[in-house]
Amino acid sequence: MDLKKLMVDTKAVWVDFPGLKGFEVEVANLSRKELTGLRKRCTTTKFDRKTRQAVEDLNEEKFVTEFAKAVIRNWKGLTLEHLETLLLVDIEGEDPKKELEYSEDNAETLVSSSSEFDTWLNEVVFDLDNFRTGSKGPTSKAPRKVLQE
Repeated sequence: MDLKKLMVDTKAVWVDFPGLKGFEVEVANLSRKELTGLRKRCTTTKFDRKTRQAVEDLNEEKFVTEFAKAVIRNWKGLTLEHLETLLLVDIEGEDPKKELEYSEDNAETLVSSSSEFDTWLNEVVFDLDNFRTGSKGPTSKAPRKVLQE
């Protein structure tokens, strides 16, 4: 059996956002190779004349855009009422039960503007347990048994 044939670059799953009933996000796991490529696309190399060395500069805005595009595939149940708990918005005159539709632009804005959502997304995306076969979203990890000699 060849490990390379078993490996997958990405896998998407639906995960409930904690504390906001009904809000689910379809997230994709990024392989190390994809994350490295994403980071390279968002990094420029400049020559520092003082140190006479090449210095890498990560364009954070571009990274957030590319990261959101790569890991958020869709969402459902994000009401304006939920949105108020994630960031400062003005929904006066709007129905708080109305859902905010998923779009790449909305996803990028949510990731860049809500530290709570961004933190949660990073935890979910890089936790392999969320993407294992048979797993249904984040699970509480049972302590590992240690063999004693």
